[in-house]
Amino acid sequence: MQGFTKTNQIYVIDIGLWMMPWNPTLLFLTGKFLPGLDCRESPAGKDKLATDVKLEVGDDYVVIDNGLVRVTLSNPRGSVTRIQYNNVDNLLETHNEEENRGYWDLGWSKPEKAHHGIYDRIYGTNFTVIMKDPDQVELSFVRYWDPSFGNKSVPLNIDIRYVMLHGIPGLYSYAIYEHLKGWPDFDLAETRIVLKPSKDKFHYMAISDDRQRTMPMPEDRATGQTLGYKEAVRLTNPSNPELKGEVDDKYQYSCENKDCKVHGWISNDSFTGFWIIIPSNEFQSDGPFKQDLTSHVGPTTLVMFHSLHYSGEDVVLKFRDGEHWKKVFGPVFIYFNKVVDDHQEVPYSKLWKDAKNQMMNEVQSWPYQFPKSKDYPHLEQRGTVTGRLFVQDRYISKDYISAKSAYVGMALPGVAGSWEREGKGYQFWTKADASGSFCINNVREGKYSLYAYVPRFIGDYKYDVDITITPGCSCVIDVGDIVYKPPRNGPTVWEIGIADRSSGEFYIPDPAPKYINKLYLTRPNRRQYGLWERYTELYPDGLDILYVIDASDYSNDWFYAHVTRKNDNRTYKATTWQVLFELHNVDRNRGNYTLRLALASATYADLHVRVNNPQANPPLFKTGLIGKDNAIARHGIRGLYRLFNVNVPSKLLLKGSNSIYLTQSRGSSPFIGIMYDYIRLEGPPQK
Repeated sequence: MQGFTKTNQIYVIDIGLWMMPWNPTLLFLTGKFLPGLDCRESPAGKDKLATDVKLEVGDDYVVIDNGLVRVTLSNPRGSVTRIQYNNVDNLLETHNEEENRGYWDLGWSKPEKAHHGIYDRIYGTNFTVIMKDPDQVELSFVRYWDPSFGNKSVPLNIDIRYVMLHGIPGLYSYAIYEHLKGWPDFDLAETRIVLKPSKDKFHYMAISDDRQRTMPMPEDRATGQTLGYKEAVRLTNPSNPELKGEVDDKYQYSCENKDCKVHGWISNDSFTGFWIIIPSNEFQSDGPFKQDLTSHVGPTTLVMFHSLHYSGEDVVLKFRDGEHWKKVFGPVFIYFNKVVDDHQEVPYSKLWKDAKNQMMNEVQSWPYQFPKSKDYPHLEQRGTVTGRLFVQDRYISKDYISAKSAYVGMALPGVAGSWEREGKGYQFWTKADASGSFCINNVREGKYSLYAYVPRFIGDYKYDVDITITPGCSCVIDVGDIVYKPPRNGPTVWEIGIADRSSGEFYIPDPAPKYINKLYLTRPNRRQYGLWERYTELYPDGLDILYVIDASDYSNDWFYAHVTRKNDNRTYKATTWQVLFELHNVDRNRGNYTLRLALASATYADLHVRVNNPQANPPLFKTGLIGKDNAIARHGIRGLYRLFNVNVPSKLLLKGSNSIYLTQSRGSSPFIGIMYDYIRLEGPPQK
C-alpha cells in the first residue's frame, strides 16, 4: 500500500480521510506518525495494550479503563481523582485533596448582588451508567436543584458526562446545564473545567507553536514580588535560575476562541503529554475573537466555556423572568500521549506535533457520533448554511467587493454585532474564501441570525432574515449572494490604523528590563507586563502624542493604548492625543464631515472629542463611561469592539491646518484606557 512505512516498531499508514468502521468517529489523519512515538493509541494506531473498555463501580469511586488509560472518578461527585497512564500511577496533583484535582465549576450571583459572585464547585449527587459495552462507557454525574433550596444554590440542573472509547488514550467530557421555567433569576459569570497535573512531573507548557516554555513552580510565585494585580508576579528567587527576574502572569497565555484548539503540559521525566483538545467552538461564548485562559502555573490546564475575561460585565449571562434555558457544553477531549525509546533529552516537539495531529482528528470528527445525551444532536440532525458575501462601498469601488476572509457566523437572533456579547446559545463560525463564499456546517436546530465581520471594513453585518434549522433536517440553506454596506457618509479624508478589530498594528514599545517574559521578546504580539507604564517615559508631561497625517506612521507613532499618565506622586491623570491634518478646501455646501472611531478595547474609559479647540466645553462628543474588559492589563490586542460615529459640523473646520483632540478623560489607574482599532475622517456626501 502506498504510504506504508515502519518506524521503531510502529507501522504508519498515511491515508488521508476515511471512515473507521469499528469506531463511531470520523478520523482525519493529517500526517504520518512520528518516529519513535507510541502515542497514537487510538483506532488509527490500534495499540497492542488497548482492551475492551471496562467499568468498575464502588461505593466511593468509579473506574473506567481501556488498557491505555485508567481514570478514577469520585462517586457520586464525579471529580477526576486519578489518571493512570504510561506506567505513572497518577498524572494529577496528589498533594491536593482528591476533589481538587479535576472538576467542573462555575461562578454565579443573585441579580440584586451582581458584584458579589458565588463560587460553586459542581459535585454530582446522583451517579448513573448511561452506556457500557466493549467499545464505549458513558457515565453521568447529576446535581439536581430543588425549589426548596431557594437562593442557596445556583438554580440549575447540571449533568456532567464522561466518555471513554476503545483504543483512545484519553477521556471525553461534556455537561448539560438546564434552568427550568419559573426557577429563580440569576447571573452566570463563568463556567469551566479545571485539571491540575502533577507539579512534580509537568514543567513544560505548550499553547501554540510559538508559545512553549519551561514554566515556574507554584512556590516561585509564592516567593516572588506581586505587581500591579495579583496574577502578575516577578520571580525573585525561582527554583530555575534562568527564570529569575521574569514576570509570570496567567493572562500572558490567553488565546482567542478561533485559535484555542489544543494546549497542555509535558512531563520531563516520563515523556508524557497531558492535553486539552477543544474540537469545536459551538458551545463557547461571544464569538471567534473572545479571548480566554488556557494553561498556567500550577500546573493548571483549563477549558473555559464562558467567562468575563477580556469582555467584562457586558457578557454576563442574565436569566430573568424564570426563563427556560438549556445548553450542552462540550464534549472536549482530555488526551494523553507518550514517547518511548527516544534518546533526546526531552522530545517536546514530537509530543506537541502529535497532540496537534490528534486535535485535527477530533476537529474533523465533529460533531461526534458517540455522545448519548438526547440534547446533543448528531450529524444527521444538523444543517448547513452557505452563501457568498460582498461589500458595497461606492467610495472605494463602483463594483461589489468580495468579502475576502470575512468571518461569517450563526448566533442567536439579535442586532448587528450582538454575537460578541452572546453566550446563552450556540455559535457557528467560518472564514470566507477569497471570493467571499462561505459554508457553515453542523448547525444545531434553532433560530439564528447570520452575522459577519469583514476585515478592513468597519462595523458589523447582519442578514435581514433570520434562519431556522429544523430538527433532523440535515439540510443545506443557501442564502445566495448577500451584500454588506458598511457605515459610510463620504469619501475618506484620512485614516489611522487598519479596520481589523484589534490594536495589533500600532506601536508596541520594548518592555522595561525588569518586566520581561523572554517568551514574548520576538513574537509579533510582544505584549509584556508594564507596557502601559512606558507611555509616561516615552511621552513626558506636556508632550502627548501628536500624529501628523501624511507624515506620521501609525506603526511607530501611535501608541498601542490610550492610557493615563503616571505622576511623580504615584497618581494618574488623563491624556489628550492630537491628530493634525491639512484641508485644502472645506466643503460647507454638501453637509457635515464624519469621524469614525472604532475601538478595539475600553476599560473604565470616557473618550472626549474636540475639534480645533482643546478647551472646548462641552466637547463635541463624549462616549460616556465605557468598558470593563481589562485588555490593557491582560496583554490583549482586543476586548469588546465598539464603533462611534461622530458628526463634525463643517463650520468647525478650517482651510489649512486642523486638529482633532482625543481625550481619554478618566484617570486614577494605570489600567484605565482605550485601544483604538481604526479612525477615519470622512468628507461630506458626494453625488
